[in-house]
Amino acid sequence: MSIFKDIYVENENGDREYKILINGCWDCYFTTEKIEVRNPSDNKIVGYVPNCTEKDIETAIDELKEYKKIENYTPIERLEIMERAYEILLGNKDEVAKIITQESGKPISVSLGEVSATAERLKLTLQEVRALYGEYIAGEWVHDTQNKFAIVMRKPIGVVASISSFNYPLYIAAAKIIPAILAGNTVIAKPSSDTPITLIYFAKILEEAGLPKKAFSIVTGSGRKVGDALIQNRNIAAITFTGSTNIGMHIAKSVDVKKLHLELGGKASAIVLKDSNLENAVKHIVKGTFRNSGQRCDAVSRVLIEKEIKNEFIEKVLEESKKYKLGDPLDKKTQVGPVINKKAIERVDRLVKDAIKKGAKLIIGGKYNDLFYEPTILDNVTLDMDIAWEEIFGPVMPIIEVNNYEEAIEISNKSEYGLDSCVFTENINIALKIGKALEDGTVSINSAPGHGVGHFPFGGNKKSGIGREGLKYSIDELTKLHTIVINQI
Repeated sequence: MSIFKDIYVENENGDREYKILINGCWDCYFTTEKIEVRNPSDNKIVGYVPNCTEKDIETAIDELKEYKKIENYTPIERLEIMERAYEILLGNKDEVAKIITQESGKPISVSLGEVSATAERLKLTLQEVRALYGEYIAGEWVHDTQNKFAIVMRKPIGVVASISSFNYPLYIAAAKIIPAILAGNTVIAKPSSDTPITLIYFAKILEEAGLPKKAFSIVTGSGRKVGDALIQNRNIAAITFTGSTNIGMHIAKSVDVKKLHLELGGKASAIVLKDSNLENAVKHIVKGTFRNSGQRCDAVSRVLIEKEIKNEFIEKVLEESKKYKLGDPLDKKTQVGPVINKKAIERVDRLVKDAIKKGAKLIIGGKYNDLFYEPTILDNVTLDMDIAWEEIFGPVMPIIEVNNYEEAIEISNKSEYGLDSCVFTENINIALKIGKALEDGTVSINSAPGHGVGHFPFGGNKKSGIGREGLKYSIDELTKLHTIVINQI
C-alpha cells in the first residue's frame, strides 16, 4: 500500500483533495478554500490544495518558533533521518516522478532525473553537515588577544521560510529544506501555486523517515497572499527563495532585518569560439537550451558565436535538435513538454515575434499549440531585440554573431543578470581569461551550465540573487555564527 494514501481524499468527482502539514497535523488548518492544480499538457485537474489564510501561516510559524526538539537532535540523528528519507524516496521514485510530470508538464525522463538528484542530495548530507564542525582560532597572532582563544560554531538561525519555484518542484524545495533541518532549524515551506503537490509528497517522505512533524510545516496558496504573509512575519529568521528576479526584489524590499538567500533569474550566455570542438559545443548548448523546455534559471539563453563558424554551428544544431521530441510528457521518448501556463507561453511567443519583427531569421520552430512551444532557433539576433536581454524561460535559442571573444564578454556582461555562462574553446588560457572576466556566479568551460546536486557552489551576482547554494554552502546561509572567547588565566 502506498505511503501517500493519507495525504489526500477523493471528492465526489474522483479528484484528489490534498492535505497539508501544519503544526504536526495533516488536517488542522483553518481555511476551507481550495485551489486547483492542472496538468499543463492536457489541462486536466491533478488535484486541489488548501488556499491558506494569514491565520494558518501565523499559527504555523508561532508553533515552529517554540518547537526546539529538532535543535536538540544530534547531527548524527538528523543525518539518520535524511538517510532514511533517501531510501524511502528511491522506493517510491516512480510515483513521485509521475506527480512531478502531472503537475509541471516536464517529461517523465526529466522528472525521474529530478527524483534521483534529490535522493543523491539526501545521500550526500554527511558531506554537507561538516560545515557545522566550527573552528578554533588562536589568539597569539594579535597583541590584544595574547592570552585568549576563540571557539567559533554555527548555530540554528530559527524558523526558515523556504519558497520554491515550479520548474523543479521537488529538488529546489528539498535543496532548501534538507540543509535547514540539518542545521537544526524548523522550516515552513511554500511551493509554487502551479506545482504544490510534489512538496506534499516530500513532506510525507520526511515524516516516514522520522522527522518530527512539528519541525516542518507546509503552506499553499497564491504568492501575493500567502507569500507576503510569510515573508513579513516577525518570527521568520531567514528566507530562502528561488524564483523570478521581480519577486526576489519584492521580497528584499518587503522584509525587515532577516537573513536572505535569493536565487533569481539568469541570462546564460554560451560563448563559442572558432577553435572550439563544435560537436561538443552543439551537444551541450542544445541540451542547455531545450531541456525542461528551457524553464531553468541556468538555461542557455543566448549563443554568442564567432562569425567564422556560425553557419557550420547552425547546421550541426539543426541536426542535434531533431533528438528533442515535443510531445506527451509521460512518453519516455519525449524530450520537450509544455511550458507551465498561459502567461509563460505568451511571454515566450512575444519575445520570438519581437525578434522576427526586428530582423531575426527563424531557423526552426516559432509556433505553439496549447502550452507546447516548438523548439526554436533564431539567427541574426541583434542587441536591439528584447530576446537578447530578457530571460526567456522557454525552448528558444537566440544566436548572436560576434567578431571576437572580447566583444562576447562585453555583450554578456551588459546583462542585468549574473547567474551562469559558459565558454567553448580548446585554448585553456583564453578559457580562463574569459572565465575570470565574466560577471556571473558560475562560468562553465566546454559544458553548458548545470548545477546537479550542488557539489559545486552556485548562485548569482547582480540581479541574479544573493548568496550561494550547494553542499556546505547552503548550511552557511541558514545558520548564524556564534563565537565564544576564552581568556586563559
